[in-house]
Amino acid sequence: MIHFAEKSGQIKPGGIIVEASSGNTAIGLAMLCRLKGYQCRIYLSKSGGEEKESVLKTLGAEVIRCKTSGGPDDPQSSQYMAAKFAQETSNAFYCNQYFNEANKQAHFETTGPEIWKQTNGKITHFLAGAGTGGTVSGVGKFLKSQNKKIQISAVDPEGSVLTHYFKHGTTEGFTGQPYYIEGIGRNFIPGALDNKQIDQFLQVSGQKSAEAAFKFRNHTGTAPGFSSGAVLAALHDIRHSLKKNDHVVVFFADKGDRYTGKLYNPEWLETYLFSAKDWPSFFNRYYNSAVTHA
Repeated sequence: MIHFAEKSGQIKPGGIIVEASSGNTAIGLAMLCRLKGYQCRIYLSKSGGEEKESVLKTLGAEVIRCKTSGGPDDPQSSQYMAAKFAQETSNAFYCNQYFNEANKQAHFETTGPEIWKQTNGKITHFLAGAGTGGTVSGVGKFLKSQNKKIQISAVDPEGSVLTHYFKHGTTEGFTGQPYYIEGIGRNFIPGALDNKQIDQFLQVSGQKSAEAAFKFRNHTGTAPGFSSGAVLAALHDIRHSLKKNDHVVVFFADKGDRYTGKLYNPEWLETYLFSAKDWPSFFNRYYNSAVTHA
């Protein structure tokens, strides 16, 4: 997105890169700003973890907390406030990842070909979280251009509008609910999402995502992030439909050290994700377990 902005003259040396983010894209932008000499201003929704805010500030980004991430029409949202600042500030570029075609195009030109090359064209299934929709749409478009039979699955939290929109082509009749998986899901439809490139949406709960993340951590010693846990949970849900020679690629967009205060915090899990009835079983089976065989 920054490369396109530079090429098109939307940002000049010494300018300000502005973005609304749950934190993961923001960290990438902050790193790039340090390398390119730009200032970085991030509008972070209140649900964004403190770990992400700390990393952003360490990288020199200015962080503004917002009440919601409810889309460009909500004056209290991170998207609205980021756009407003960029409009009113000289030499500021709002990346606008939710509606920036360069988001999707970057994955069509880079991530998709990388996956195709590394799997020697043998990939049969691709699973990725749907937040802006740019990753799953861009990768999906490239992979479909190579082999139309490749199944593209978008992973979405229960409570998000994206699955309803995929199935019905409208947001009418949708009744949302709170969800705690960061980085994916939305309560508005991002312009970077291209449902024509997606074969199915797979919705998962916060509980199943946490269980999948802990299983992976205990089995591999590597802690995935919350949205990565959701992708693992979706893979678990479709495992019986997979054939022996299928070649499945799952996309991890985050890592566990950005969720030490939430996903990997027992107090937070017990408060927000698990009932008093379910928590002891989860804690004993996954949280304190040294090794779990998936």
